[in-house]
Amino acid sequence: PKLPWYLLFFIRNFCRYCYFITISCPATNPSMLNVHLVPHTHDDVGWLKTVDQYYYGDRNNIQHAGVQYILDSVIDQLQKDPARRFIYVETAFFYRWWKQQNQSTQRIVTQLVNEGRLEFINGGWCMSDEATTHYSAVIDQMTLGLRFLNDTFGECGRPRVAWHIDPFGHAREHASIFAQMGYDGFFFGRLDYQDKARRMKTKEMEMLWRASESLTPPLADLFTGVLPNGYNPPEGFCWDQSCNDAPIRDDPDLEDYNVDEIVQKFLNASYRQAGFYKANHIIMTMGSDFQYENANLWYKNMDKLIKYVNALQAKGSKVNVLYSTPSCYLQELNLANLTWPLKTDDFFPYADDAHDFWTGYFTSRPALKLYERLSNSRLQTCNQLEVLGGPKSKSGPFGEGDSDTMKRAMGVAQHHDAVSGTEKQHVAYDYARRLATGWAHCEVLVRNSLAILSGSEAPRVFCENLNISVCPLTESSHKFSMNVYNPLGRTVSWPVRLPVNGSVYSVTDANGRVVPLSKSTQEVRRNRGYAKGELVFQVEAPPLGYSTYIISMLRDEPPASSAKPTATRSIQNKFLKVTFDETTGLLSSLTNLETNQTIQLTQNFYWYNASAGNNKESPQTSGAYIFRPNSSDPFVINKTAETQIVTVSSTVQEVTQWFSPWVSQVVRLYEGHRELELEWTVGPVPVADGLGKEVITRLDTDIKSSDYFYTDSNGREVLERRKDYRPTWELKQTEPVAGNYYPINSRAYIKDDKHQLTVVTDRSQGASSLYNGSLEIMLHRRLLYDDYRGVGEPLSEPGDFSDGLVARGRLLLTFTPPDTAADVHRPLAQGMVLQPLLSFQDGTPSANTKLEFSGLQTDLPPAVHLLTLSQWDEDTVLIRLEHQYQAKESKTHSQPVTVNLQKLFSTLDVLGASEMSLGANQWKEDMDRLHAKDPSPWEVTLNPMEIRTFLLRVRQL
Repeated sequence: PKLPWYLLFFIRNFCRYCYFITISCPATNPSMLNVHLVPHTHDDVGWLKTVDQYYYGDRNNIQHAGVQYILDSVIDQLQKDPARRFIYVETAFFYRWWKQQNQSTQRIVTQLVNEGRLEFINGGWCMSDEATTHYSAVIDQMTLGLRFLNDTFGECGRPRVAWHIDPFGHAREHASIFAQMGYDGFFFGRLDYQDKARRMKTKEMEMLWRASESLTPPLADLFTGVLPNGYNPPEGFCWDQSCNDAPIRDDPDLEDYNVDEIVQKFLNASYRQAGFYKANHIIMTMGSDFQYENANLWYKNMDKLIKYVNALQAKGSKVNVLYSTPSCYLQELNLANLTWPLKTDDFFPYADDAHDFWTGYFTSRPALKLYERLSNSRLQTCNQLEVLGGPKSKSGPFGEGDSDTMKRAMGVAQHHDAVSGTEKQHVAYDYARRLATGWAHCEVLVRNSLAILSGSEAPRVFCENLNISVCPLTESSHKFSMNVYNPLGRTVSWPVRLPVNGSVYSVTDANGRVVPLSKSTQEVRRNRGYAKGELVFQVEAPPLGYSTYIISMLRDEPPASSAKPTATRSIQNKFLKVTFDETTGLLSSLTNLETNQTIQLTQNFYWYNASAGNNKESPQTSGAYIFRPNSSDPFVINKTAETQIVTVSSTVQEVTQWFSPWVSQVVRLYEGHRELELEWTVGPVPVADGLGKEVITRLDTDIKSSDYFYTDSNGREVLERRKDYRPTWELKQTEPVAGNYYPINSRAYIKDDKHQLTVVTDRSQGASSLYNGSLEIMLHRRLLYDDYRGVGEPLSEPGDFSDGLVARGRLLLTFTPPDTAADVHRPLAQGMVLQPLLSFQDGTPSANTKLEFSGLQTDLPPAVHLLTLSQWDEDTVLIRLEHQYQAKESKTHSQPVTVNLQKLFSTLDVLGASEMSLGANQWKEDMDRLHAKDPSPWEVTLNPMEIRTFLLRVRQL
């Protein structure tokens, strides 16, 4: 008989016998200082070489590194002594290696995992960056890695410790995510040098991190430890083939016998490290970047070290050395029953010396950062349509498609040298290529799914270059349809801009209604296409569904220009009014017409002169990682802007501002929208003058912000910032600009008692508030020198024509009273992250084509966001529902809200539901952390900032 789905899942994934859970970790001695040696390798999923080059050991002239040989060697050495341990982190590499092994090797590895001798730590597809990643992509890449480990090794493969030894600063939201995924602890290597010195002095290198102001403790509480040596071994104890430290020479009959010297040196290092920690247990990371390619060197010397250090116990030594893992080390700390200091903020910004703030990478490679964000949106759409279209989505009229390729590409892109922008140029190209390949696989799936849902198998195209006004179909066709797919759980209204060559068009919606106030306008933005104008109109699409629009050319002649060079006074819709200074052409004020509030608002573009290393005090330069301007005062690009006003009926009002040949901006107000759009274009950044440039836009207002400003953490909760201040130590500020920069993933704002100006971004960037009422955002960087942090080349992206990268992006400004600000910026930011997907078909849809569809029965409540909808197995889907408001930030929406799972979907019958951990690798009921009871099995209650994950058994209706 066929077993129930939930029993099959339980047996397959959670009931495998796990030996190391039933026994203790290696024995320790409670009366001694226990030194836990943790053999490990840190394998970047791309950095100086591509992922493939690192795996195979190719291009060793750049860096000697071959991950496949590391794993081969470690597995061989672990079999030689049951006391030996090893931890592995990057599932993207292990997944590749595992697939290439024969059954005999796989059985050996499985036994090592079952016995706890090979332990997976962290377990995500990569070790993600924490400053420039969005929480949804982080959760996805963690789920991807954790699922592979769970499917392959069962409960024994489940990581119990998060391990971020290399990211350049640490986000509170990451800690919250790890806590909600059921991790017992979190260890990292990098923190600000001033913070580290204070913590070492006060023995606060280990702490309890309370990572959410909204979630009830201990839901987001996580034990957190700072590793003593970054992630390297103590000085003098690196025995990798890449190191030069002396091996242990233990034959007294030979020359250079050094056991006594090495042992004493190790005892000194152990006692010195113990002086910085509370417990009689300390951890030593025995390994580093791409080490253990010849694991015998490491293990042979560590075996000797353990033997000779522990032999001194017979003579009264109080040091006990053992092979261990972070999980075993954490277990001992838990048994010690100590009280730990509390941490409630984050670990940004990070500096490793007085003038070396790692705040430049918040903005480095802005085009790659945007491409990664757009790829995340496309992946969510691909996942959803795979579920909604059913099994034929992967194999349909347009061929074989899949979402897995895109999932793996996005997983790699979250790496702390990928979306961070800190890789070599050829590696950045490789990350982008992987995302493009992933989308090509998803495109087939999306075409199949939309064909199934709409009933139309006509060819469908996607225009990838609408941001530069290029779409061959819309430019050439006299009649075509546009499908607008909305990945959000609520109805959206969205402005669409299509490049066209006719002068008069008509647009009708799915119900045959003429879309009002659509008009072709003269194209004034920099573009590379052949379109003479743009068609601008508002579209609306239902939740988790699509709507179809029919566009017909009525007059086939070039459109007349509506661009008028003029000294513009103002533009407005029914919500906002924007004024411009007649003399300078710059913004001068912003008015909320609903609340009748006005602020002075000036916006301009500036550049910081990047230090070139000739400063007498410090040779540090700006580079891919580090932001170090040689002056606190930026250069203004132009004190005035040449302006053109373009009015497109009442759909949109826009003003174009030209600041220089390489900086321009379009200021837009769309009808019915409560945000002001600033579409900026920067580049190619000129460097012929020999000066590297870090380009910002700055908003100056009369808001009395009093040195406070606010930034989001990975796109979720917002943290308060204060100029020249750190909540947990007395800051000695040495870089007044770079030392006040923080990462923003989706928003930043300034406020006083009555006014709040919020900026929503389309990618991760760096931001600060250096003056009262001011907010600046770094948009682009082009530098001439390396910053000596390993990447080995200047951050000077060539762009398409080798004269420098041109970057284009959008900032959305909202102006509201503080108590209603979140009601506007929360849904606005989600709409920026998950954008509608446009696809086009030439000609007129057939009569039986379904022009509109929604996968939901109705809109989700405003506080609820559908974070994940993804096919899990043949008849199960993974769903995550999220409360997108923080506690107390909205009078209307910061309340618990309930959703009924059985009444959610229009085309899926929900037959069963089981709640999972956030990482979807544990049953929620098996986690130790508290969770509330729901009123019924189908009704899910969400509290502010809560994410709940379910595995649903479904049937297509």
